[in-house]
Amino acid sequence: MRVYLDHNATTPLRPEARTAMLAAMDLAGNPSSVHAEGRAAKMLIEKARAQVAGLARCDVSEVIFTSGATEAVAGVVHDATQVCGAVIEHEAVRVWCEDEGMRLLGVDANGHLDLSGVADGALAGAVLFVQRANSETGVLQPNRLQGELERVGITASDVFRDTVQAAGKVADLGRWRAGQGPHAFMALSAHKLGGPKGVGALIAGPDYNPGRMSAMLRGGGQESGRRAGTENVIGIAGFGAACEAAARDLSDGVWERVAGLRNVLEKALEAGSKKTIFVGKHVERLPNTSCFITPGWRGDMQVMQMDLAGFAISAGSACSSGKVATSRVLTAMGFDDAQAACAVRVSLGADTTEEHVLRFADAWTAKLKKHEARAA
Repeated sequence: MRVYLDHNATTPLRPEARTAMLAAMDLAGNPSSVHAEGRAAKMLIEKARAQVAGLARCDVSEVIFTSGATEAVAGVVHDATQVCGAVIEHEAVRVWCEDEGMRLLGVDANGHLDLSGVADGALAGAVLFVQRANSETGVLQPNRLQGELERVGITASDVFRDTVQAAGKVADLGRWRAGQGPHAFMALSAHKLGGPKGVGALIAGPDYNPGRMSAMLRGGGQESGRRAGTENVIGIAGFGAACEAAARDLSDGVWERVAGLRNVLEKALEAGSKKTIFVGKHVERLPNTSCFITPGWRGDMQVMQMDLAGFAISAGSACSSGKVATSRVLTAMGFDDAQAACAVRVSLGADTTEEHVLRFADAWTAKLKKHEARAA
């Protein structure tokens, strides 16, 4: 039986989300209609909004449903005069930084945002994107930069936290305070926490400047006029149910158990290869993520070999148009191109078992020994 260990790419649909979506399929009404059928659909959306707000720890009025986190980012950026973020940010952020001609900010060897080289007030007026967790390494950005944010000119209405990977895995989504209040924006994506693909949310916090964000899509008055278009009722229902289930997992200690499995995995891998480097091992990480580098064994080859062995994992480098690119996340942390090319990521899920991780470790170690024998 195959073992899925690529939950940071996407997580299988939760039973709770599937049930909610099937029920939503039976609703005939348009949420904007005032008759009973329309009101029923609207009530389902508002129920989901409350479920998302519960996980995000925000007010229901702050939740704007979108097609995903990429749209949430674009919805804020298209009104910004300047945008900036670290080189390790998701492509949905990084491309905007490059288009605006803003420099990408550096990180230290642990993958933490480094503002030491930014002059006082240099980022004034810019929207700063700061991910809570890196999808590739699992490294969490610490909540200790408040003073530094103010020094470089960042205020509460300037900060956008990408919480896509963290939501549902860690309770603290990093609602930093800068200036007088919490940061303005957050993004969530349903399929990263057991919901359906193609739906997410922008959280527009209480201190956001409405002048910084016009309607993402214009037309009807849906989402309080902030995102036009008939709502994806089925997807939103699944998203809400997944958020409620994810919040329950957090309170039940599910991810503490998963963190223990991640540690079991790394110990078993380390026993089979003393040269393997575990990225971010000594800093706070997502409980489910292990990114490791085995010098001399390319990540793309590991992914293919483990796929044939029945395990789904990801390479630490990104693939584009058939070409394997060097991981900019790992090179930004100080690894050279050769090391970065030999990275893979294993990301566990709430249903991962000790048997799964030990089977993977045994299979991976066997493949490594064969690789080393061929290379000798």
